[in-house]
Amino acid sequence: MAENEEPFRRGMVVMAHPDDAEWGCAGTVAKWCAEGWDVVYVLCTDGSKGSSDPDMTGERLVKIREKEQREAGKVLGLQEVVFLGYPDSYLEPTLELRRDIAREIRRYKPDVVIVGSPSRDTEAGYYVGHPDHFAAGEAALCAVFPTARDRMTFPELLEEGLEPHKVREVWVAGGGDSSDQFVDVEAHMDTAIKALKAHKTQVDQENAGDWFRQGRIDTGKKVGMTYAEGFKRISLG
Repeated sequence: MAENEEPFRRGMVVMAHPDDAEWGCAGTVAKWCAEGWDVVYVLCTDGSKGSSDPDMTGERLVKIREKEQREAGKVLGLQEVVFLGYPDSYLEPTLELRRDIAREIRRYKPDVVIVGSPSRDTEAGYYVGHPDHFAAGEAALCAVFPTARDRMTFPELLEEGLEPHKVREVWVAGGGDSSDQFVDVEAHMDTAIKALKAHKTQVDQENAGDWFRQGRIDTGKKVGMTYAEGFKRISLG
C-alpha cells in the first residue's frame, strides 16, 4: 500500500465451504475485525456433503453448517456471512459462480479479498485437495478481475444497483513457499480457535486447536513470528 493511499478498512474472504475460512485465515480475520475492519465471508457451497453419518441428510446438514458458520462469524466479529448455496462437492468455476461472487464484491466493496488457491499441490504428499477449493479460488480471482471492475460485464448487476468496484489487493491463502505476505496473529489465536471450534460437526474438538496452532507456528518460524498466517499477495493498484 502506497503512503498516500487510504488505509484498508474492508475485507472479504471467498471460500468453498463453511469452515474453510476458519482453517485458512481465521487469525488474520480476527485481527482485522479487532482493528475495526468490516469483514464479509462469501461461502460458495451449502456444505451438504460434509458428513459420514448414515442418519444425516443433506437438508439437515445445510442448516446445521450455516448455523455453525454464523456462530463462528459472531466469534470473529464479521459484518456478514453470505451463502451462495451451490451444491457441495459439485462446484465448478462457471460464469454463474463468477457473477455471484462479483455481485458480493460490488455490494460490499472490499479493499482486500482473501481467496483459496486455484492450483492443486501434489508436492506435500499427504493431501490431494478438494476440487471445490480449486473451483472457488479460480472463480473468485476471475470475479475480482475483471468482472467486479468492468461496467459492461454482467449488466444485470448494474440493473440491481451494483456499481463496479476495483479490489486493491488479493491474498491467496495456502501459498506455501510462494507466500510473501505474513500476518502476526499471536494476539488473536484464542479467538481464531474458538471460531474454528464453532464448526462442531466438522472439527475434532480435542485436537483442532493444537493442529491450528502448529500450522501458525510453522509459518511463523519462516519470518521470526511466534504465530503467523501466510499469503501470496497480489497488488491490483
